[in-house]
Amino acid sequence: SSTPTSTLTWISWFCSLPGHEYFCEVSEDFIEDDFNLTGLNAMVPFWKEAMEMVLDVEPDEDSSKIPDVSIVEASAELLYGLVHQRYILTRAGLQAMVDKYENALFGVCPRVYCMGCNVVPSGRSDLPGLDTVKLFCPNCNDIYAPPSSRFQGVDGAFFGTTFAHLFFQSYRELAPAPFYKPSSSPGSSMSPGRSPHSGSGSSSSRPSPFINPNPHGGQKRPAGHLYQPRIYGFKVSERAKTGPRMQWLRVRPESPEELDMVDWRGRWIDDEEYDEEEDIDEDDRLMEDFDAETVEDDEEEEEEEEEEEEEEGGSRRHLIRGEQYADSPRPPTPIHLPSSARTSPTSIAVPHIEDNVVTSGRATGRVKVVRQY
Repeated sequence: SSTPTSTLTWISWFCSLPGHEYFCEVSEDFIEDDFNLTGLNAMVPFWKEAMEMVLDVEPDEDSSKIPDVSIVEASAELLYGLVHQRYILTRAGLQAMVDKYENALFGVCPRVYCMGCNVVPSGRSDLPGLDTVKLFCPNCNDIYAPPSSRFQGVDGAFFGTTFAHLFFQSYRELAPAPFYKPSSSPGSSMSPGRSPHSGSGSSSSRPSPFINPNPHGGQKRPAGHLYQPRIYGFKVSERAKTGPRMQWLRVRPESPEELDMVDWRGRWIDDEEYDEEEDIDEDDRLMEDFDAETVEDDEEEEEEEEEEEEEEGGSRRHLIRGEQYADSPRPPTPIHLPSSARTSPTSIAVPHIEDNVVTSGRATGRVKVVRQY
């Protein structure tokens, strides 16, 4: 007679293990497609045996050469985890993870002011063996460690770095909007101009529907309240050494129109101060106006001009020195020739002696004097 355990596949058994609640079941058709397994055979040892175990295929006779079955089980877990990383990026995989997300099977954000926003599993690396799985919150855009210790043995590469962000890009209705306007009276249900008796009705306590005019942005109402540290009821200044200096990381604009008032640099478009700075700073140009060849040509021309100026300056200095030397008369230097020196009968006087070499500036004769010691 057939029992429930006889029909249980390896994939279903693996996903039902404690600590594997984040995994979804990958279809066997996806695993059998060689295109989806490109490059994994070099990362998984005992590739053939691990594939047979994942797909519940009877092992061959050569499998008896493997010393321990636990080695194949570890390879099968690694193989399934890397395939799972690719499967959850497909349409079928994203839909399987949506069902888990809406049922809060991944948990909620531990941050108080995220108001219990659901989280999704994420990894800090796409390569196995580097880090364990983390949880990504779309409201505060940060990652946290899972609350239970049973998830510490799950590799973060089995979910990858892409899934969490692609998930909320594909399902905009689950992503919080990037703008937030705090209510005027968060602590009470009464607002200015409302009667005290009007608060008893259920329609008055119901919040107005949230609408994001940008269809490509998050369509969910965000929880944008920020924690404000206080001492005896007074806010701690941001200029204090222990002040809240990192609040700007979670600050959201109050209206969607403010998002259109900022350029790609994060600067206000209509701000005159930035316009003046751009006019003054000529080096700050757009990338499309930047031409590397033109800049190199300009640098070469500047170097050539500097070299020409240096050459002209050097020639001028030489001319000035020559004029000074020409204007200053030099007294004749007496020369006492030794008796052993032989002179030409045509040379009468030698004007100057340097380093034992004498050169005559007159007619044809030259005299070379060698001193003997």
